[in-house]
Amino acid sequence: MTAADAGFSMPPEWAPQTAVWLSWPVDDPRHWGGAKKDLMWAKFAEIAAGISRFEPVRINAPGGDHRAILDACNRAKAVPERVELFDHPHNDVWCRDHGPIFVKHRETGEIAVTDWEFNAWGGKFPPWDQDNLIPSRIAQSLGMRSFKGGMILEGGAIEINGAGQLLTTEAVLLNPNRNSRMDRDEIEHRLKAGLGVSEILWLSKGIEGDDTDGHIDDLARFVDETTVLACIEKDPLSQNRPILTENISRIRSHLAPNGRAFEVVEIPLPEACEVPGWRLPVLPASYVNFLIVNGGVLVPTFRQGKNDDRALGMIRELFPSREIIGIDCLDLVEEGGTLHCISQQQPA
Repeated sequence: MTAADAGFSMPPEWAPQTAVWLSWPVDDPRHWGGAKKDLMWAKFAEIAAGISRFEPVRINAPGGDHRAILDACNRAKAVPERVELFDHPHNDVWCRDHGPIFVKHRETGEIAVTDWEFNAWGGKFPPWDQDNLIPSRIAQSLGMRSFKGGMILEGGAIEINGAGQLLTTEAVLLNPNRNSRMDRDEIEHRLKAGLGVSEILWLSKGIEGDDTDGHIDDLARFVDETTVLACIEKDPLSQNRPILTENISRIRSHLAPNGRAFEVVEIPLPEACEVPGWRLPVLPASYVNFLIVNGGVLVPTFRQGKNDDRALGMIRELFPSREIIGIDCLDLVEEGGTLHCISQQQPA
């Protein structure tokens, strides 16, 4: 039986939450270890502390690291009783993509896990065996029902409005490096069955430097059932400009649940973030990679005063009842993502 058959569907991110999950940085010199370890641990502790102001933060990490992680979170002034650690080893930090996608029963309110396959964005960053086990480990730790998704799917590839519509990109879900034996119809069927949605809305590609091939959470986000916050590129010479222009055109061509065109709010990308000699010539920095929590929104910033302030102001207008908190993510985005990419909300 699928999740949808059993009466479950995925709530939107702005629905009440029980907790937010993180996967703590592993001591891997390729990414998070070596000289970067102290910097990255401090950044994750800052993010965990920010989440803990609003709700519990649940952390996947090997048991041997738990004491040091708690010490780091205490130094960052996290709310102690809201930091919960689970002995869940993993390969990398991108909990949005390897973590469970939670669903909620439409009548009873029961929360369950959907467990999709994960292959590190088309086999790019081995190993991923421990990452792929995180959904089942969380389901077991929490005593939750679990439904198999039946295909490769990362949480950052989908965006839900809570009214039956799912926004995604062709560059990811139709990429042969994920589900090469499935066509568009089969992928849509699996998404509807696994997440309880009724309509799939397709955009085209992602922004430059995105290891994921084009996750939606760097491009466009629902802020309510009928409003989409979508990235634009003001630099006429940027490769991102035609991509984002086409994506916005596609959003405007779709109808919201009320039968009218979506309201589209355009938010500029930050100026190009570059690290000379790094594996990504241009980093995939985007202000829409924010994380909604109970009573707040955590927003990535990139040390671009005017641009950061404009983005924070725009998001504040879209979420007037929530506290907006900017978190410097320039060091984090070197590894390919920011706040939304490293987190996964568990609905209440």
